[in-house]
Amino acid sequence: MSAESLPLDRRLRQEILFARERVYRFGQPTPLERLILPGPEPAPEIWVKREDCASVKSYKWRGACNFMASLAPEQTACGVVTASAGNHAQGVALVAQALGIRARVYMPRSTPRVKQQAVRHHGGEWVEIILSGDSYDEAVTAARADEASTGSLYVQAYDDLKVMAGQGTLADEVVLSGHGPFDAALLQIGGGGMAAGVSTWLKTYWPNIEIIGVEGNGQNSMQVALEQGHPVALDRVDIFCDGTAVRKAGELPFEICRDTIDRMELVTNAEVSHAIRVLWETLRCISEPSGAMGLAAVIKNRAALAGKRVLIVLSGANIDFRQLGLIAQTDGDTHTRTLRVRIPEQAGSMLALIDRCFAGLNINDFQYGKLNAEEAWPIFTISADKPEVLQCLPAVLDAAGYQWQDLTNAIDVTFRAIPLRGDLLQSPAFLRLDFYERTGALHDFLSQLVRDHASICYFNYRQTGERIGRALLGLDFNSATQRDHFLSTIPEQGEGYRSCKRIDQDALERLIGR
Repeated sequence: MSAESLPLDRRLRQEILFARERVYRFGQPTPLERLILPGPEPAPEIWVKREDCASVKSYKWRGACNFMASLAPEQTACGVVTASAGNHAQGVALVAQALGIRARVYMPRSTPRVKQQAVRHHGGEWVEIILSGDSYDEAVTAARADEASTGSLYVQAYDDLKVMAGQGTLADEVVLSGHGPFDAALLQIGGGGMAAGVSTWLKTYWPNIEIIGVEGNGQNSMQVALEQGHPVALDRVDIFCDGTAVRKAGELPFEICRDTIDRMELVTNAEVSHAIRVLWETLRCISEPSGAMGLAAVIKNRAALAGKRVLIVLSGANIDFRQLGLIAQTDGDTHTRTLRVRIPEQAGSMLALIDRCFAGLNINDFQYGKLNAEEAWPIFTISADKPEVLQCLPAVLDAAGYQWQDLTNAIDVTFRAIPLRGDLLQSPAFLRLDFYERTGALHDFLSQLVRDHASICYFNYRQTGERIGRALLGLDFNSATQRDHFLSTIPEQGEGYRSCKRIDQDALERLIGR
């Protein structure tokens, strides 16, 4: 019986065995590391396959190496061409340089520079990067057009038997590690190549293992394919987890996954961001968003998985450094609520609100600009470790007699659009305040230095995770004499704060429109 006549799953197992000989010419096995979830609640025993430790910082080298190493010289005479959001391209580049094969890589114009630079690093003069389109699908279309016009061979990112088999070698390393058997494996899915190869190999040795496919909200192409009975193109794809942002699941991966995946799990961007934080705080590694999706699903199902031995794959660490700020803001660990509260426009009213209603809570964000001579509506984003604390906050405000509005996820708050009417100010002063980031520090500053001197007319502060909190603070005085006396007597450093400096006149005039 020829190999081509075998069922697809048997052919895939056979190809994984062949891949053992090919892929390790280009890279080394990656470690399997234990992760202990923080917190007192029961948790599963988690083992992390550290594909971020590979030379290209993702598992994608395995499939590209297995495919390209199996090609005959006549197949690569015109070079190869591929499309990639970044990680697959690095695998192709690695092999292209090692084997002396010319490669053209089409990448979306929005591809992070860190991934472009990595492709150039691994491919050298053998690789040409062509930025085309605004999405992965548009890059694929351009690469396919190149294939048709030049006769170059197209290197699939996931929809190929040898590519899937190459990815399956990471499961082979898990089996040989001695840390199994595992009760469950949570595998992130983009096109499905890794999930197909890994699930096939794990089920071969541990038939009772539960395979859970993990996709992000807004990019659930495999879930839709399994529901519809065939791959279906999504109308729109969320790209926060860019490594798995695939509009349509691969045909071959779907054929495998419909038999090996026991159930699907969707995770939010906030849950993924929190998982990235947990990986940093436990293993001191930084994952790209798609790399943390498996852990996000574990944390989401912590109680149900408690006591089980589970496997996750940290599939990559190719992340633009600038994205870390967004991830920190999106972290779904602490529960937050954004509220707009009405207070009288008079000295001490802001501090009274904090004393009466926000005592002991963490103020993550504080936005306010004076717009009315009689009343103020400052905006606070409050966080708490337990959701019930925030659920009770409206009742606390009601009991204290405050009017309030819930502005959680409001677009103007997200983009920090803080209006201010300069014509309502009498003798303003704006200060750059750096205070020690601890519970009560901001309250202490306001209590000591502001209560008896002025009213707050502007506040712009957002928690960044540093030991020092930084805020732009506007104070309005009844007279220039009061203002000048305050500015001449306030120490630049004091109890609870590191620095308090007046901003220059040009910046003041831009703020208040004078």
